[in-house]
Amino acid sequence: MQPITDLYVALAGRIARRLGAPRVRALHLPPPTGTKEAEFCALELEDGSIGFTYMQLEGTEAPLRARHGERDFAGVEAALLARGFASGDPVARALGFAAINALSQQLFARAGWIPSATGDPLGAIAPQAGEPIGMVGLFTPLIPAILRAGARLTVLELKHHLVRNEANLRVTLDPAELASCTKVVSTCTVLLNDTLDAVLAACRHARHFAIIGPTAGCVPDPLFERGVDTLGGRRVVDREKFLEAFLSGAKWGDYAAKYVLARGEYPGFEALIERLG
Repeated sequence: MQPITDLYVALAGRIARRLGAPRVRALHLPPPTGTKEAEFCALELEDGSIGFTYMQLEGTEAPLRARHGERDFAGVEAALLARGFASGDPVARALGFAAINALSQQLFARAGWIPSATGDPLGAIAPQAGEPIGMVGLFTPLIPAILRAGARLTVLELKHHLVRNEANLRVTLDPAELASCTKVVSTCTVLLNDTLDAVLAACRHARHFAIIGPTAGCVPDPLFERGVDTLGGRRVVDREKFLEAFLSGAKWGDYAAKYVLARGEYPGFEALIERLG
């Protein structure tokens, strides 16, 4: 099976060629406030398209802040930056995926296909009472909605200090514990740390697998081909207000609409490329 990193780099190259080799305007880094809003950086292309990436994986944020500033990538072709997603350098991977997301957002806009905004933060998994739900990566803001539905939640984590076992909530280090889950919601870090295929194998009995978060702004085709059912991303809808909030460390969610791409409703990469004429 071809690595998903290579597939995304190739798609980014195709998008860039059809869009006339888009270039980067700036890399936006939030102030290190320690809040949820500061977990992501944002890469902006010259047309205003913005792609997010998560930067708090080990070996990413500190060197990213040390090595790069807002104007470092101004004028760089986004496709060249996207190639870093297939590298072994965590910083290059993170920036590469931000470029892939930004190119994907520009493709959606130029093709005249804008994903419909939705308030669903769970990627359409719709938890039910008594249902065993899996979560990959402890995404704390989502837990109350799942538990309120009466579902039983098993969370796969990499950090030992987060392990716990409570009523209807278990945090574990063992991927095998996801085998009984009927629905699974995952953060997009599985793409950044290259664990997607292993996680999908552990969740092979799930009826629905969703990947969510601001970093999930890419075209979904390679993910759908691997068995992912929905992709829940973010799209900046008010650039000026977003940047004002983002760069000041304030909450910026109101200026970046949530959306969910579903396998049966998404037109497909080839159809979007054809719309460009």
